[in-house]
Amino acid sequence: MTRAVLADAGPLYAAVDEADEHHREARQQLQTLDAERRNVVVAYPILLEGYSLVLYRLGAVAAQKWIASLAGNSLINPDSEDYRRAVFTVQNFPDQKITLVDATVAALALRLGLEVWTYDHHFDVMRVPVWR
Repeated sequence: MTRAVLADAGPLYAAVDEADEHHREARQQLQTLDAERRNVVVAYPILLEGYSLVLYRLGAVAAQKWIASLAGNSLINPDSEDYRRAVFTVQNFPDQKITLVDATVAALALRLGLEVWTYDHHFDVMRVPVWR
């Protein structure tokens, strides 16, 4: 795969919500990713999670615009082994509130050798390379 990052829902959401504490950072990071000619890869579980966040926090019109803005990105499905690894990861960190979505993205990132674009410290806990 070309130079790419695997996006978490946090930065994708922050980029569209001006009230989000990471909004300015997310917008700047999008410009940096573009300048570095990096592809933003979005796993389908993140697409679903992000769409729900935008829909319930910003409304249907914003959600439609958000999903349309991601049409040019590379979308990827985790495979069954990614999901199995995610369950294993969650079980190995019982003291952490790691979601299955995040653990699945972590497994996918590790399998593909991609950094994750995220603001979530749980990716550091899972020892996944993070793009900052």
